[in-house]
Amino acid sequence: MSNFTTKYEKILEILKQFETKSNFLNQIRRPRLSDIELIAVDLTAESLSIDFEYQLFRVLPNSLSSRIERSVYNRRRRKLFFY
Repeated sequence: MSNFTTKYEKILEILKQFETKSNFLNQIRRPRLSDIELIAVDLTAESLSIDFEYQLFRVLPNSLSSRIERSVYNRRRRKLFFY
């Protein structure tokens, strides 16, 4: 779990160097997990060879899993990557 957290923080730091905006999609409500953080979670999962959403949410730390649900994660991820 700490391996996921450390990789997530490093990837998020690198993403923030490239992009100053944290949200890319126009949303009515302000999400608890920003778009750039969602991308960092997805890239971290890919770097750890986590293929399935179920497996990702078993490994995801409580600090992140409490901020987003599986259905919301999947919907927002599809919108971001196929935008």
